[in-house]
Amino acid sequence: MSHPPRILLLGKNGQVGWELQRSLAPLGELIALDRHPCPNPLDPHAPRLCGDLADLEALARTVQQLRPQVIVNAAAYTAVDKAESEPALAQRINADAPGLLAQLAHQSGAWLVHYSTDYVFNGSGHLPWAEGSPTGPLNVYGHSKLAGEGAILAAGRRHLIFRTSWVYAARGANFAKTMLRLAQQRERLSVVDDQCGAPTGAELIADVSAHAVALVLRGAAEPGTYHLAAAGETTWHGYASAVIEQARRLRPELDWRVQAIDAVPSSAFPTPAQRPHNSRLDCALLQSRFGLHLPPWQQGVQRMLAEVLA
Repeated sequence: MSHPPRILLLGKNGQVGWELQRSLAPLGELIALDRHPCPNPLDPHAPRLCGDLADLEALARTVQQLRPQVIVNAAAYTAVDKAESEPALAQRINADAPGLLAQLAHQSGAWLVHYSTDYVFNGSGHLPWAEGSPTGPLNVYGHSKLAGEGAILAAGRRHLIFRTSWVYAARGANFAKTMLRLAQQRERLSVVDDQCGAPTGAELIADVSAHAVALVLRGAAEPGTYHLAAAGETTWHGYASAVIEQARRLRPELDWRVQAIDAVPSSAFPTPAQRPHNSRLDCALLQSRFGLHLPPWQQGVQRMLAEVLA
């Protein structure tokens, strides 16, 4: 029996990384790392493995030790507002490290799967962004993610870059959980209604990624950049309203104090980093190339609520 392909997952404890541990496990020998050093399961006498994207030297050594067939990078600097005051660290983690991973993958004939964001666009207009739409980030985080894409593209062709948006999961903090907490504390909420996108579950991203990795391992994947988001669109106000309505149906016995959800402009909540108003992504290319159907955003949100309110 031939040895199963080796898959290296970085960022295993993030929202998407946690789900990728599940979805990638059946596809090969999965080695999942976070930023804390750990022993090498293949050779206990070898130097410790490192999945810290800020430590480029240790990261390179780890990839060279493991020689994976596929590298899945779910690690990133995602503190959008904090990035405004830490541009060098955001650049190192979101651009320099992915570029290094792409170079290492190219040298060994491996594939790199990487995640990017709608924040590479300027958020203007009302049409969904296509993969080839002109980029124009509004903030440091977006600039660092776009630089990461560029570094990967410069290194070779064996890569899949998935741009996604409004990511959530049942695990960890998210917008929906915040709304549920506030709905039990306050009678009136104010939520932004001039930013539009599609809430996209980490489960969905991980399952699509596993489908793509399976094609990669069979030599049937088309490299490139793809948009990956749930179908449909809403605003943060619409998202909050749907979450609270569903929560009331699921758990009517809880003390839901909220009586009104006011729609307000982004200017009502000033932040260090400017957010795009239009986060819509056109995912037709992903669906046609990979033979996939992306479900409506409400489906994943309802599933997540059923889990967190159980």
